[in-house]
Amino acid sequence: MDNEKKNRKGIGILGGTFDPIHLGHLYIAEAAMDELALEKVIFIPTCISPHKLQANITEVSHRLIMTNIATNANKRFLVSDIEIKRRGISFTIETINELKKIYNDNNKLHLILGGDSFIGLEEWKSYKTLLETTNLVVVSRAGNKDVEIKEKINHYKSLYNTKIILLTIPTLEISATSIRQRVNEGKTIKYLVPEGVETYIAKNKLYGYKSNG
Repeated sequence: MDNEKKNRKGIGILGGTFDPIHLGHLYIAEAAMDELALEKVIFIPTCISPHKLQANITEVSHRLIMTNIATNANKRFLVSDIEIKRRGISFTIETINELKKIYNDNNKLHLILGGDSFIGLEEWKSYKTLLETTNLVVVSRAGNKDVEIKEKINHYKSLYNTKIILLTIPTLEISATSIRQRVNEGKTIKYLVPEGVETYIAKNKLYGYKSNG
């Protein structure tokens, strides 16, 4: 693995609403980068998520800034506004196709997915093309729907010429939903998000933030 890490070539792609980005997202990216000897991980905030059309999502400019703040300390973490510039609903297949033109290498890109997203992959636009043309990295928190995820992986491998890597990591029980709720209730989010993100949320009074002072 040491020699492999010296010759990092792959690029991880981690998309999401990042509302807000938190330490769980960063840990997943770091774990994938370490285990797969990736050169870097690109964080891509969605403009409009096709899976959350009815949700009350924070303005994309705030989400982009928080993502930049959270990743700034790691030189191998990059942030792309590719979906924001494209506007409209953010379909992963369109983003991957754009990135392939930029990097000109089909085997270089590794799309990092959480277990729940992977289980629901058949609801995604052009998911068959995604399976046939993209390396998928499925992150499973030990014991969390692990059997269902493995069944899905075997199912897709039997049907498509696909490369799917299962990455099992320790459980980090952090969610953006719980963070928003904690902020709204005036509870601390320290050590759930990077300090700069915590400061930004307070400064811009996101998620119903109310000063305790």
